[in-house]
Amino acid sequence: MTTETLEQEIQALTAQLTGDMFKDMDIKDQIHNLTMKLKGVKPMDSSIDCVGCGS
Repeated sequence: MTTETLEQEIQALTAQLTGDMFKDMDIKDQIHNLTMKLKGVKPMDSSIDCVGCGS
């Protein structure tokens, strides 16, 4: 995925947020995972992508 593609997906998901914490939970998790890919961030002491990071 390119940086532009990731940013477009994040924007599309952000537009779907309703303001209801429970309804938005899955969408926010997807946004979080895409943002981590975009920034090249992994959880500390993790050799795999975001598993068990608590979000």
